[in-house]
Amino acid sequence: MITGNPQMTWCPPFWTPPISITSRYGSHGAFYRYKNSMGKSLPLFYIYDSYLTSPEAWAHLLTPNGPHSIRNTPYDGVFIALLVEEGHTHDILAAGFDGMYTYFASNGFSFGSSHQNWKAVKNFCDANNLMFIPSVGPGYIDTSIRPWNNHNTRNRVNGKYYETALQAALTVRPEIVSITSFNEWHEGTQIEKAIPKKTPTRLYLDYLPHQPSLYLELTRRWAEHFIKEKEQWLM
Repeated sequence: MITGNPQMTWCPPFWTPPISITSRYGSHGAFYRYKNSMGKSLPLFYIYDSYLTSPEAWAHLLTPNGPHSIRNTPYDGVFIALLVEEGHTHDILAAGFDGMYTYFASNGFSFGSSHQNWKAVKNFCDANNLMFIPSVGPGYIDTSIRPWNNHNTRNRVNGKYYETALQAALTVRPEIVSITSFNEWHEGTQIEKAIPKKTPTRLYLDYLPHQPSLYLELTRRWAEHFIKEKEQWLM
């Protein structure tokens, strides 16, 4: 995940630019690459808070004819913007992004994170050759760091909230589904193993009466289901 604004800097004579993540780690087996519609295997980047930078600024980098375009260069990739508001769909298209994702695990928190809007977003993306990556989560509770935000809490309901989100995602037939998150405990979206734990200042959520690996098992089950569904979609 990348945050911040894209900026072009002037390089003085004999100054060596920093090594990019692609050049340093791009050949490693753990470096994720995605094969795009042109058959090119490129790194995939999620750009959080991408809307804080104007579409015009992004277009300088991400459109083929932009003045500082990285398309068809060693720095090219599959760049996925964050969709929060409905109007961001057109901004993301104009900016030259390859797709959009919704990130937030609280259904109804934003236009993008609302399951009921995913079909319309997917239709927009299909019509404009963009990827739509719905983001799902097991629940949401961040009141330990944002005490005022209780209205966005979403109860896990012993795994049912997670499965409802996964079903909503698969319904729109996406190429990829992202999960928020593996271990973001402070927002209550973790799916890693959990056991009962209490400190003087915090009570950690666990998955009782289920096993500590409940959400990993659900993830594996739905990933297998997703693979089978995609095979059917392609027939």
